[in-house]
Amino acid sequence: MAGAALLQAAWLLSACDTRREDDAPATNIASAAPAQPSPSPSASVPVSGPRRVVLAFGDSLYAGYGLQRGQSLPDAIQARLRGQGIDATVINAGVSGDTTADGRRRLAYTLDRLKTKPDLVMLGLGGNDVLRQVDPAETRANMTAMLDELARRDIPVILTGMMAPPNLGPDFAARFNAIWPDLATSHHAVLDPFILQGVLGNRTLMLPDGVHPNATGVARIADRVAPLVGKGLETLPKD
Repeated sequence: MAGAALLQAAWLLSACDTRREDDAPATNIASAAPAQPSPSPSASVPVSGPRRVVLAFGDSLYAGYGLQRGQSLPDAIQARLRGQGIDATVINAGVSGDTTADGRRRLAYTLDRLKTKPDLVMLGLGGNDVLRQVDPAETRANMTAMLDELARRDIPVILTGMMAPPNLGPDFAARFNAIWPDLATSHHAVLDPFILQGVLGNRTLMLPDGVHPNATGVARIADRVAPLVGKGLETLPKD
């Protein structure tokens, strides 16, 4: 990823801190709902097998900031899973503006309010920590606490990582960028290293703010992440 694009992302992530009622669900889990069917891709394989529930727990990049209802990343991943014949429901628990500290505070409450224990959790936070230049040690501690909570509940995790721009200095970037691969190893989680990989810096795939993907960009991310989710679900016990 070009340094200039990452530099732009660092400061434009301030848009993640704009909490709009029509862009993201409220923190109350009662508003977190299964993703709505996405217009693409259409199902090509009959849905069968055990019913699976995936919790997408993150910030505006999960919530669908600036997109129409049904265009968020959880929507797109659900559509792809069902297109592969996997009977999966993806619950969008993304909240715009959330830092890792916010996520840490609401994770247990969110899980407790679900009607059923999720079979898998997608965990995607950290962008707003970069914006606020949160000490990477604090970010690591918050991510570790969330992964520990999920491990305690015996819920497998897919981490979608974040990266720091070089303008924050080599020390900050090195400490921050190491968080996700380190924790993926220590907690046996599947890792997608950088959620905006292949999208950030491409104007045709981004909203005008330059940091949130548009619907086409979301589709590009989903094409990469959905197979990880599908593989994770397929490895679970059938009963």
